[in-house]
Amino acid sequence: MRIGELASKAGVSVRSLRYYEEQGLLTSSRSPSGQRQYTDYDVERVILIQRMYAAGLSSRTIVEVMPCVDTPSEENSDAALTRLTIERDRISEHIDDLIRTRDSLDVLIEKNRDHRSTLNRSTATVG
Repeated sequence: MRIGELASKAGVSVRSLRYYEEQGLLTSSRSPSGQRQYTDYDVERVILIQRMYAAGLSSRTIVEVMPCVDTPSEENSDAALTRLTIERDRISEHIDDLIRTRDSLDVLIEKNRDHRSTLNRSTATVG
């Protein structure tokens, strides 16, 4: 199938498919006229790549994990599991940082509300 058909079947843009090829996540064969050609397997591969992006993985990390899919083995599976665990821990740390930031903002919001209420009282007594 050609690139437009793959894009349609996988629910992504042609631009995304070209990017995946640039990143080494997807390969195609070429027709005699130079057009990219894909197989039905590539539809599933693109859907998997999309799931990995949705899980917060970068293209570099996806490239590191794909040997588990392309050449399944205990070694590749263990390497993928280790990499995915590292990514999950990184994301968890980021979530913790965001929670601390939100909590700091909550304190500032409360202080602003307190300050604003004193302004309202000051304005009411002046008028």
